[in-house]
Amino acid sequence: MAAPQIQAAQARLSALTPPTGAKWANEARAKALATLRAQGLPNRRDEYWKFTRPDALVDAQAKPAAVFDAAEKPVFCDVDRLRLVFVDGVLDSDVSDPLAMDAIEIETLESATTTDIHWAKGLYGVLEAQGQDPVPRPLAGLNTATATQGVVIRVTGHAPRPVCMQFVRTAVDADVVVHHLVKLEAGAELTLLENGPAGARLNSVLEVDVADGATFHHVRTQGRDHERHAVTHIFARLGRESTFKSFTLTANGALTRNECVVDILGDDAHATVSGACVGDGAFHHDDTVFLTHDAVNCESRQVFKKVLRNGATGAFQGKILVKPDAQKTDGYQISQALLLDDDSQFLAKPELEIYADDVACSHGSTCGAVDADAMFYLTSRGIAHQTAQDMLVLSFLAEAIAEIESAELADDISKRMEEWLQRHAQ
Repeated sequence: MAAPQIQAAQARLSALTPPTGAKWANEARAKALATLRAQGLPNRRDEYWKFTRPDALVDAQAKPAAVFDAAEKPVFCDVDRLRLVFVDGVLDSDVSDPLAMDAIEIETLESATTTDIHWAKGLYGVLEAQGQDPVPRPLAGLNTATATQGVVIRVTGHAPRPVCMQFVRTAVDADVVVHHLVKLEAGAELTLLENGPAGARLNSVLEVDVADGATFHHVRTQGRDHERHAVTHIFARLGRESTFKSFTLTANGALTRNECVVDILGDDAHATVSGACVGDGAFHHDDTVFLTHDAVNCESRQVFKKVLRNGATGAFQGKILVKPDAQKTDGYQISQALLLDDDSQFLAKPELEIYADDVACSHGSTCGAVDADAMFYLTSRGIAHQTAQDMLVLSFLAEAIAEIESAELADDISKRMEEWLQRHAQ
């Protein structure tokens, strides 16, 4: 009898029709499909899923989720950006901006994967497949095998403004699978933004190739959807003297798991993966990061902050792997949670695996309640208890938000956090 993971994979795949396209795309999808059939879908017995129940992510059908109609303006709406609007996971060209900008090429995944000769051939499914070792990531393989929606972006110089993928959901059962590719040529620079509710269930993959001397900034917000179930994956490859920075803000949602796999392959490169989340009630949030140093004199940072209350759960699994030739590595990892009541919990598994001898690596993980002395100091000066607590929460989250390169984007994120706290206090 097949293992439960294998049976789950077979049940899920039986409900799907594999897409077809150019020969190279078909081969990439077939490879991902074969890996998925061998691995099976995840369950709680898997080491890297012991903190998170994957049931809603692996079921054959998405669980319906009420469409959340928020009155506030979309995040990044005041930023000068090129908008790519996805409605229920499909790019809507009628409401999106023209796919044209200096130093950048944008195309739909569907168009790229039906073209016999395309630069995406060297990237689609490639980083995802490499990221399957040493930790299996079957939901990413499921994405590569079945995705037809997404965008492919090639950057040849300094993009004059950010590209923003804005997601809109209209269907209560929208089961969204999107796969994006970003290729930055040597010396190029791009800021990629993401916001909005994508689907009742979301499975996304972003593969990013950062060439020598290139810079990639990624800022993503996940919220405005209380019953969302989502799993996201970022796979990045860094060249010499390159920079990769990714920040994710999460608010609301029933279950969110964000995976990030970064391979630093070029000397003098820098990678930062950071995030902040605020959860209330039936909220489960999981950050899983695997960062590999395989070059000399490189730096990495992982900074994650979670604020949890009313029984919310947060999880963090972060690993820094330093290979034998990665001398002069500087790796930093911190994960912290602020628990606003006794019912919430934070689960953490920080890891260091080092095979070089000239390194400076550190990790730390803490959780606790609001500092009583700080609360007394603020309230004794006439500040209301709720206001004082919100001030301390914002101060706690500030370290993660400070990892955002753009002051304009960081200010927008901080403002959204303040508004979220005010709404939930009411």
